[in-house]
Amino acid sequence: MSSPEFRSGFVSFVGRPNAGKSTLTNALVGAKVAITSDKPQTTRTVVRGIVHRPDGQLVLVDTPGIHRPRTLLGERLNDLVEATWTEVDVVAICFPANERIGPGDRRIAENVAKLKKGITRVAVATKTDLASPERIAEHLLDITALGADLGIEWAEIVPVSATSDGAAGQVGLLADVLLPLLPEGPPLYPEGDLTDAPDEILVAELIREAALDGVRDELPHSIAVVVEEMGLREGRDEDRPLMDVHANLFVERDSQKGIVIGHKGSRLKDVGKRARLQIAELLGVPVYLDLHVKIAKDWQRDPRQLRRLGF
Repeated sequence: MSSPEFRSGFVSFVGRPNAGKSTLTNALVGAKVAITSDKPQTTRTVVRGIVHRPDGQLVLVDTPGIHRPRTLLGERLNDLVEATWTEVDVVAICFPANERIGPGDRRIAENVAKLKKGITRVAVATKTDLASPERIAEHLLDITALGADLGIEWAEIVPVSATSDGAAGQVGLLADVLLPLLPEGPPLYPEGDLTDAPDEILVAELIREAALDGVRDELPHSIAVVVEEMGLREGRDEDRPLMDVHANLFVERDSQKGIVIGHKGSRLKDVGKRARLQIAELLGVPVYLDLHVKIAKDWQRDPRQLRRLGF
């Protein structure tokens, strides 16, 4: 008997904000390549996570949540997602099992229904650990009905939890389902690569994740992070490396700057400590993190500021 052909390709996870896309990506990759938060619209870039298996390679494309935009940033994030859809082999819509399918889900599904025929559509019922068996069964029926209503032929409908006790098995099953939907072909990335994102982008995201934790609800969308300079400190012994990271954390107003810094700098110090530990784990070397908070007035609505911040 001939051995099965190796398969490789791109799978894009799409859905409303906070639908569990980044958590699912990290669980499949087996490492943290996308930041997560309970705040909507955490993801702002297209993050590629790479899953290596003996029979194939899954390149997972985690995208920002599709939402009704209120700013120029929101419009650009939606455009980024829809451009990504046209370049992948499989589009997997994430429908959280702990929430009923709403207008936002339907709008995303309508757009996915219009994609070219060569793109395979999959539905993923996420966050099943937060729903009862009866609710999950009802949710799967609702997904089936939505597909029938919009003329979408789901290749698969897969319930999954990326955080429960049995998550490893469920996530592995999802990989088993997705891989046969990809075309035959060689690996797209070298063995061992878990993402194609530059270290500076990953570091900036880890700082932003730490800054998002615990802030008031209106603040997350106003935070942006740019790594200005990063490199190994010169003049140190090879067995005592130290990575210097200089980064700026941008907010839109002076009042927000005070929130991020905290009383006598306590909050910024805590953000720096938690981010530094995560960055050191990512890079595999001790880190010195120099973090400053600056104001970029109304940057989410200013084309010039958006370009400066990388959007």
